[in-house]
Amino acid sequence: MYISERLMSSIGLVGGTFEFFHIGHQKLINSCLSNCDILEIWVLSDTIAQQKDPRISTWKERCELIKESLSENQSSRITFHELLDDFGIAISHEKATKIFCTSETLSTCQIINEKRIEGGLMPLSIILVPHVLSKDGAIISSSRIREGEIDRDGEFWIRDADISSNLYLTKEVESMLKDPFGKLFPGPEDDHSIAITNALDFLEDFHSPIIGVGDVTVRALQNVGVQSSIGIIDEKTKRVKWDGYREINQSLYDNIIECTNPPGILTKSLFESCKEAIKNWTEKNQTTLILVNGEEDLTPLFLHIIAPIKSAIIYGQPSKGVVLRITGLDSKTRCQKILSLCEKKNN
Repeated sequence: MYISERLMSSIGLVGGTFEFFHIGHQKLINSCLSNCDILEIWVLSDTIAQQKDPRISTWKERCELIKESLSENQSSRITFHELLDDFGIAISHEKATKIFCTSETLSTCQIINEKRIEGGLMPLSIILVPHVLSKDGAIISSSRIREGEIDRDGEFWIRDADISSNLYLTKEVESMLKDPFGKLFPGPEDDHSIAITNALDFLEDFHSPIIGVGDVTVRALQNVGVQSSIGIIDEKTKRVKWDGYREINQSLYDNIIECTNPPGILTKSLFESCKEAIKNWTEKNQTTLILVNGEEDLTPLFLHIIAPIKSAIIYGQPSKGVVLRITGLDSKTRCQKILSLCEKKNN
């Protein structure tokens, strides 16, 4: 049975993973609360969620994001529970009368009702809540947010039109870039493997892709037996030609891309190369080495915006060691702001 009437019921049920709580989730919960007095939100357990994708946040973290979005009145009408299987308590809940779903979970709700009838219980009224779409007409989903395509409001982090001309650093941007953007791992300059090893040890079990920016960093990763998913080099270190780049085994990469990016500039050529490299990894599971004619120092500004959540981006800090930054919504927001402050020029 499908109903759209706003008949208030005592208890309604809704379940899901609720990763990166977004405006689609918000609409779902608002629809639930407009159709029941009390809403039980069943959030998928860590065990099952991380079998789906090890990058998914913990049950507690996912619940906290939902709670942060609720008004005081909404909070008083919602309880949180751990969902341990596909059906949870829905097949035996004696007080619930409604269950809420999207098109993906409609069939599960139908099975739940079949099991309730088999168990002698009344079927739940199924209320189907439409998806929220982003500007391109596609569904706003946690997977798209995880892959770095959109934010939690369904907005694109960056569009091709944003990089239609070269971006030049302003004094404000230069000031923002003075401090390392990430965690610094110190190490001697004559043995970069020490800093790289410490950075890799710091990583949790699953951070992929691993992106190395800079010839010294890419070579150091290679020397400790770690193949970077994406490497960006310009045959220099400290802006001086460096023969050590010859020791980088380019044959280890599935793809080689060349681009142009003069010092102090972010070019469309570099942007397109980064997009292609990320696409090679996410869609084909292929590695890519980007050869930059010019300088690669500013590449993390593009990479953080377009890379999947929890990518590990590592770059060298001259005379100090290496910097590791895990891509997240915070790093994307920061880099997006920096790019917006750059000056656009056609030449």
